[in-house]
Order: sequence, then C-alpha cells, then structure tokens
Amino acid sequence: MVTRCRLEIEGVVQGVGFRPFVYQLASRFTLTGSVLNDSRGVEIEIEGEPWAVDAFIKALQTELPPLASISQFRREEVALKHDTVFIILASRNQIETRAQISPDTWVCPDCREELFNPEDRRFRYPFINCTNCGPRYSIVTGVPYDRPLTTMADFTMCPRCQSEYDDPASRRFHAQPNACPDCGPQLTFYDSDGRDLPGDPLKNCRDALRSGDIVAIKGIGGYHLAVDASNDAAVQRLRQRKLRDEKPFAVMSRRLAQVMTYAEVDKTEAKLLASVERPIVLLRQKNEFILSSQLAPHNRYVGVMLPYAPLHELLLEEDFVALVMTSGNRSDEPIAFEDNEARQRLAGIADYFLGHDRRIHIRTDDSIARVMAKRPLLLRRSRGYVPRGILLPAEGPSILALGGELKNTFCLTRGDRAYLSQHVGDLKNPETHDSFGRLIDHLKCLLDVQPQYVVHDLHPDYFTTRFSEGLSGVELLAVQHHHAHFASCLTENGYEGEAVGIIFDGIGYGDDGHIWGGEFFVGNANGYHRVGHLQEMAMPGGDAATREPWRMALSLLIQTYGDDLPELPLVQRRTPQELKLLRQMIEQGINSPLTSSCGRLFDAVAALADLREQVSYEGQAALELEMALCSKTLEEPYPFEWLSPTEQGKGWQLDVTPMVRAITNDLNEGGSAGIISARFHRMLAEACHVFCRMMRQEYSLHTVALSGGVFQNRTLTELLVDGLRGDGFTVLTHSLVPPNDGGLALGQAAVAARQKKDPLK
Repeated sequence: MVTRCRLEIEGVVQGVGFRPFVYQLASRFTLTGSVLNDSRGVEIEIEGEPWAVDAFIKALQTELPPLASISQFRREEVALKHDTVFIILASRNQIETRAQISPDTWVCPDCREELFNPEDRRFRYPFINCTNCGPRYSIVTGVPYDRPLTTMADFTMCPRCQSEYDDPASRRFHAQPNACPDCGPQLTFYDSDGRDLPGDPLKNCRDALRSGDIVAIKGIGGYHLAVDASNDAAVQRLRQRKLRDEKPFAVMSRRLAQVMTYAEVDKTEAKLLASVERPIVLLRQKNEFILSSQLAPHNRYVGVMLPYAPLHELLLEEDFVALVMTSGNRSDEPIAFEDNEARQRLAGIADYFLGHDRRIHIRTDDSIARVMAKRPLLLRRSRGYVPRGILLPAEGPSILALGGELKNTFCLTRGDRAYLSQHVGDLKNPETHDSFGRLIDHLKCLLDVQPQYVVHDLHPDYFTTRFSEGLSGVELLAVQHHHAHFASCLTENGYEGEAVGIIFDGIGYGDDGHIWGGEFFVGNANGYHRVGHLQEMAMPGGDAATREPWRMALSLLIQTYGDDLPELPLVQRRTPQELKLLRQMIEQGINSPLTSSCGRLFDAVAALADLREQVSYEGQAALELEMALCSKTLEEPYPFEWLSPTEQGKGWQLDVTPMVRAITNDLNEGGSAGIISARFHRMLAEACHVFCRMMRQEYSLHTVALSGGVFQNRTLTELLVDGLRGDGFTVLTHSLVPPNDGGLALGQAAVAARQKKDPLK
C-alpha cells in the first residue's frame, strides 16, 4: 500500500537548510516526491508506505536544522503520482506572502573550523557562511528568500560555489549568501578622508587598533566604532568624539575564557553569550577589572558579546582581550549602515574605516540582554531575534502598532503572530524619523501586510501620534501607555485572564492628563482599572526634572517638610533664590506637572543619597542607585503607608513621606548611599507585596504581571518576584520582549485587537 500527502509548512524555513534537510529525510525513508519554497513557506509532496510517511513527518518536526522553526503545519492527502525520485523544485511565488525570514546569526562551528583551516579554500575569508549561519534579515530585499532578492545579487557565484549551492547534499545548498574569495565580497581599509590604504585591510585594522586609533568597522547590521578596550586614552577619546560622556560601552571578546578574565559568568549567562543570537550580555565586573575604567563609569556591570561574524573572529584572533564595539553613530542617532552615510557621519569620530562591498539593506543594532530571576531578559530586542514572530492567543486583524517615543520598536501582526521590529531608537531625534518609516515599509513588504488598524500612544505630542495622523486608509486607535506595558507582559506569557499589573517606568501619558509611571492595575488586554499608584509629586521644570534629579529630590522634600527643609547637602547647595523659585513653581503649578512616576522616585532618592544631581543618559541616576547597593537582604525597609481610596478619592496611593523622613534621619546620622539604596529597594518591594495581598483579598487574583523600564532593575525585580512567589502568587515577567518601551508595541497591538472585538480573547 502506498500513500501521498501534501505538507504546507510556515515558519523560519527558508535559507536555513530546510530543503536539503527534507531531501535527506526523504532519502532516509525511501520516499519520493518534491519540496519547494513558496511565498508562504515550504510545500512538500511525499509518497511512499504509510509507516515511512508517518516517520518522515515525525522526524521533520523533531530534527530541525539549527536556525529553522515551524509555526504552521498542514497535511492533506492527495492523489498518487508514482514518482520514482525525490527532487527539489525551483521556488514558486504565491499571491500571499507568509514566509518568515531568519534573523542574522552567528558563525556556526563548521564554518569557524573552515575559517581557520589552512587547507580550506575559504581559509581566513571574512564572509564565510552556510545554511546554518550568517547574515539573513539585514540583506533580504524581498520574498521568497532567494539570492536575487538579497544584496548578494551583486555577486555572481564562481563554478565551485555554484556547485555547492546546487548540491542537496552540501551544507551550502541554497545558502543565499554563499561566496568565496574568488567571487564574493572583499574588505577595504581607508582613512577618514576616504583614501584607500595599501596592504592587507585586516592587518591594517589590527595595527590601527593596537596604536589606539578609532576604527569604524562595517558589520552585519551596520557600523561599529571600535577601540582597544584596555586602552584608557583610546576609550576616553571615543567618548569625546562620540559625545557620549558616561553611558556604558559594550565590548567583544573572542572566547568565553577571555571574558572570564574580567567578568563573572554563570551557566545561564554563558549559554546566552554563546547562543546563535549572540546578544550583548550584561555581566558583573570582577573586582580586579583589567579593562579600561572608562568603559562603564559608576557601574559594576559591563556589556559583553562574543563574535557573531567571521570578520570579528579574525579581528580578535590575536592581540586583544576585548575590543569596544559600540554602535557607529553620534549619541542618540541611528546606527550608520550605508557606506556613503557612514563616511559622512563618522568621519569626525573614526580615524580609519574597515569596510566591504556587501550591501546592508536594513540597519539592525545589537541586542542587549541580562539574566534576571534565573532566566534571560532582553533589554533591547534586535539583531539575532528579529523578525521572529511572537504567538498571539488567536488569529486577528492586521495591525500596525507604532510603539513609544523612546527605545522605539513597532509591531506588525499577521494572523496569530506579532512581529516586533528591531530597535529603532529614540524618536525625539529627527535623524531617526526617516529610519522609522523605512523600517515599517520593509517589514510590511516582507510580511505582505497592509494593516487595517494603526495604533499609537495616547500622548498627543509623540512623533508616533503625528505619524499615524499622516496615514490614510486605516483606522487609528490610541492605547494608554501603561495599559500597553501590562498587555505586553500578559501577551508574551500567553495569559488571557485577569491579573494584577505593576507597571513602573519613567513617564507615560495618563487617562487624567497627568504623567503616570508608578501604576497598579487590575485587568488584562481587554481593559484595566487603575486601583493604585505612587502618590503624585511635582516635576519642577517639567522635562528638566528628568535631566536634573536634584529637582525631584527637592520636590519630595518640599512635599514632606513644607517650608522647614532639613539641612541636607542637597539643600545647602541651592541658593535661597533657587529654593524660593522652586517652591513658587510647585505651589502655583508653573511648569511643574504632577507625576506618579517610579522612575522619578528613583531619581529623587539617588539625588538625596548624594549620588547624582544631573544625568547624561536616561536611567543613569536609577542605575547608580542600584550600583551603590549594599547588603540588600539585611537592611530594614524604609517605612511607607498605603492611603486608602476613601481618604484620597483616587484609588490606593503609596505615601512615601515616611520614607523621606527616614532617609533624612539616615543622612543626619552618617548613613551611606549603599544603606539608603538597600532600604529603598526593600521598601518598594515590600510595598508592592503588601498591595498584591490586598488585591488578592479584594479581587481573588493570584497572578501578578510586572512590566515597565524600572523592572530592568535586577535587585527590585528579584526581591519582588521571590517574595510574591514565596507567598503563593504566580508572577509573570518579560523574557524575549523587553519590559521597557521596546516591548510597548506588542501590548498596543494586543489591546487594539481586543478593542476591535476580533478573536484575540
């Protein structure tokens, strides 16, 4: 007896060695038929004895190539064709495009071995790759994923490469970036005036880095700015030219053994570092830190990544414990990725350029992660992870969610999948605006999606709100900022029921027109009730208060003590005129909006502890407050009080004035910033725990979702997660979707689908 079936498979199944894998499975089970790529994914027809067909299908789903994943699998019995062989057919276009493109990934072990094998024809070739590794998303110009629709269309394969490409038994069968030194991309090395320099480009680059020069290096998703991470003068010069005063730089080391000479690495961190995605991982510095002290000022952590391109492997082959590899841009601008653009924008920063002639079609920054609560947490979701889909509860309408103003990503939905974009950046920067539109158009093209609805933040002055108003033929929806954070966490965890949401971040436009950021919700993606929040405080100077934490500290002191301010160093550094003006601004509500922001509370405490009065990058004061921490488990939490709704009429409010008085006492008694930090973190965790108990009693809810940028704070998150779980709560946290505004668009899309009453329920 013989049977035949057609299999239609969607997912990451193009350009990842899936068809040769199918071919080899068919040979193993002596089956006939065919396999081809189409614009939906892969279509297989398989014919043979029923047991063999069933075994083939089981192996197909359990023995995938390293970069492949299946999101949809359909089987249909069809008429016999009595084939005599199994063949791989040419790609076929369909009207609907549903194929998923693989992210850009690492150098696989087989290619790395060939790279350093003197007998191999690709020995030391900086663009070696196969179906198991190499560039993907950043070079794709359209679908289906075939060489003519990538930037590798610029290069004609030599006979030997073509033979590998055509051979189903080869590891390079239909590897679209396939190339060798005879037919593929080549390196160039030139100075800041654009003059090509003679000699081996790779050797010239290493010599320049050894000499302390800054080199702009073209990678997979854009340019990096590189210096020797052990050279204080070079790192400081890079800071000055890049206009990046104190924000940490990421570094790259060749192997884990080198990383372990300057950073602590546990098993989970080691696995994350060595994953195919190769993100930057935040690691605790060793006490004897052998790299430059300028890498991460006032920070106990350093961002580290391992090589993910063969060029990196060759650069780090000798001489360097680590190289700074920071985005090729001026502070807050998008990463440079086109050659002419890079020459113009980076000429005042880089002494030299190491480039190549393989075009980058779409810019993609490095991803950033850390391990928190014993599992990986993405802080920036970009190269290596994009454009992988995120499962939604059910099929729904096509939605474009535009995300937030800072750390922007956007999201497109198709069917039961949501596709978060790579990191776009801060949309307050005009240079990012063109990139935003281009990236949206590119992802719409790859997914063949024309959204029915466009979602933006509730804030009327955000760029995304204005951008949405310029679109035609779509219905616009506004979603409150913190509801989107809440829904993002629930959606990532596949949770559809009601939960308590604790949403802590810097700022977000609230339903009442105030600035929210320390929110306690009950609800889900379908809706929410603001059951509590941090007690509001004034932000004297508005946006200036986010750049100058001393303003928030004085606001708290005035709220607590009125005119009788304690004699603290922070107060004594202000002139009487400054204090008088600040009081008038607060009392009269002049440029002093009210906020419940947890981020601004962190800023205030950092300034009170005399750690940071002004910041040079977002979240700096809060970070340094956490870095000052000592004996977090031993110090008593500061006192606090929950004010009931009957007392205030605004839901429960966390009153922190008892904490402010206790901090004042600690300071008067010589208490250190470390003690203040420890007691503050414990107070906030304890206050949240108490509130969740109240909500469990009132609403019978046992599930808590944590979201917002403050939950990048490892100390607070782990204190709260451990306490809640020990008390019988189920705690939902982020992992593959950032808790900060980089995950906002996913929540916007989920809320919008519920608002339109489509089946995301």
